[in-house]
Amino acid sequence: MLIKFRTDKKGVKISGAKDMPPMPASLGLMNWNKTSSWRNLKPIIDYEKCIDCFICWKFCPEPAIKIVDERPVIDYDFCKGCMLCAEECPKDAIATEVEGK
Repeated sequence: MLIKFRTDKKGVKISGAKDMPPMPASLGLMNWNKTSSWRNLKPIIDYEKCIDCFICWKFCPEPAIKIVDERPVIDYDFCKGCMLCAEECPKDAIATEVEGK
């Protein structure tokens, strides 16, 4: 698979979601299991800091981060609050909020 990259002042960007490498796991049944009731922490994307590198999408173990209009968007029905997205974000663009605030 050929991945198309372009570089700019913000860093490396992939030209589109269809050019992302395949996920390491199948999403098969994960789309049926809404895991939001497991969550104690809630990730919030700060789009002012986000560089659309999709690393959060790549590391998310659930189908909780979708790519919509070339931006990562968190689907809170499937987010279990593991915060891997925030840990892996190179720009610290994902904040952690305690669930229910």
